[in-house]
Amino acid sequence: MNPTRIESEFPADTYRGAQRQALTDIRAAFEAGNDIVLVRAPTGSGKSLLARAIAGCARRAGEADAGQPIGAYYTTPQVSQLDDVAADPLLDDLNVIRGKGNYSCVLPGETTTPVDRAPCVRETGFDCPVKHRCPYFSDRDLAANRPIAAMTLAYFMQTAGSTVFDQRDVLVIDEAHGLVDWAEMYATIKLGPETVPVWDRTPAPEITSVDGAVEYADTLASVCDRKRQELQREPELSATEVATRDRLAELLRELQWFVTDARDAESATTWVTDQHGGEGSPLTIKPMNPERYLVHTVWDRATSFVLLSATILNKTAFCHQTGLDPSRVSLVDVDHTFPVENRPLFDVTQGKMTHEHRDETLPKLARLLVRLMQRHSDRKGIVHCHSYAIAERLATLLSEFGVEERVRSHDRENRNAVLSSWKRDESTVLLSVKMEEALDLEGDLARWQVLCKAPFPNTRDSRVASRLEDGQWGWYYRSALRTVIQACGRVVRSPTDEGATYLADESLLDLFERAHSDIPPWFQAQIDRMRSPSLPAFDPSEACTETSTDRRRSTASSTASSIEDHPLDDVWQ
Repeated sequence: MNPTRIESEFPADTYRGAQRQALTDIRAAFEAGNDIVLVRAPTGSGKSLLARAIAGCARRAGEADAGQPIGAYYTTPQVSQLDDVAADPLLDDLNVIRGKGNYSCVLPGETTTPVDRAPCVRETGFDCPVKHRCPYFSDRDLAANRPIAAMTLAYFMQTAGSTVFDQRDVLVIDEAHGLVDWAEMYATIKLGPETVPVWDRTPAPEITSVDGAVEYADTLASVCDRKRQELQREPELSATEVATRDRLAELLRELQWFVTDARDAESATTWVTDQHGGEGSPLTIKPMNPERYLVHTVWDRATSFVLLSATILNKTAFCHQTGLDPSRVSLVDVDHTFPVENRPLFDVTQGKMTHEHRDETLPKLARLLVRLMQRHSDRKGIVHCHSYAIAERLATLLSEFGVEERVRSHDRENRNAVLSSWKRDESTVLLSVKMEEALDLEGDLARWQVLCKAPFPNTRDSRVASRLEDGQWGWYYRSALRTVIQACGRVVRSPTDEGATYLADESLLDLFERAHSDIPPWFQAQIDRMRSPSLPAFDPSEACTETSTDRRRSTASSTASSIEDHPLDDVWQ
């Protein structure tokens, strides 16, 4: 890596905010001998442009000795972030590759078939006559042979060990704060009727220990391998059979990894299991701090690394969780350049939202939302509900108050469609779940938001429970704080943007006290300015305003009544 190129590799003509100083600090960190740099950059820092400048410092073909890796990877856990990169003309030399399921086959009669279900994967020995035009392989070949390959973290981890995407000189991970969580999620093995094609042959016995899970996984792997080989011997498979074969191969890799790692006395990974229904019920096998998994899928893939995020809150803790030696790691802080008065926090706490207090607090919270809708009668807002149960209860209460015409909500299946539709509405309020990250609501897309509940990790999760039994309360509070800070950045996206964040759960104030030492200075400035706002008295009739959709309907109605005798009346109506 040649960090002296970092300024010249910056893709924009001018710097914004603290970008120039950030590049100087990153360069100095590498020149000081560090091979891993954590960049803590708040919302609006232009992390993607910084990432491009860093990737441009990677060793090039003419600079490499035999056997030295060249080029760079850019990766992010967020699909939406990769979409933004692909659409940014300043980043057009980041060659994006996605999973096969995102591309359509180009063969006649197969143009609606995803590449991962095309004839080339259905038929043994199929020789595709148009492979050179296949959109997946075209993108893959470009990404494999150009200086910077861009992909999601999921795809990047899945290609570990690939000869196509082998080691490079530089790896840049954007939105890296959740690296351990994503690694744990990817390494988690869910076994049940929906995920194991041969479940009816080998259902799980009652599992009471990790040793029991290892024994069962060993047996299940043998059954999966036999079924996979049966399918591979078939000359042609249906799309369903292809999906079964691929799932068996994936499951086989997961099971073999777990068995090998769990039996390795030197492995730092701790495994835990969840099985709530006893014999014959689904089983989940989860890793904690999967350092070895990260070595294989991330740390062995490059020689220099930059991890960017607004919420890498504690360098030592992050290094411990990811298996890094802190002496190899430098932390670069990027200043927040958005005026603190444009991103205010307001204390509107209504009580606690823990399970034992939720029934008492939710009606108060619903009344608060009505008052906020009154205060922001012509502005859009988003309510971070934390769970679908809370979202559903709030939707019911708001409907009882008669303000449902201004409220939008989603479920797990229509999440993206509702979000897209809501962005086009005016003055509406979205009851959202799990939208605290990777959501850009710049300008009038949203001017206010509510945090309904302190987002503490679920203590009923075996990994969380195990960590708390081990006394890892710092991790517990940092996890919640990280989500809060991410959420607060959704509605203020530029130095001239402005948006209010309302804190409705008393536990959020307690969180700030308990995690005080891990709060970045720029976010502490928001907390220090926090106050209670003056809100209008509860009046649902004042909370509903005429939205653009309503106006279109009203216009259509008045137009129809004025032209009811027109010969095209049936068309217009």
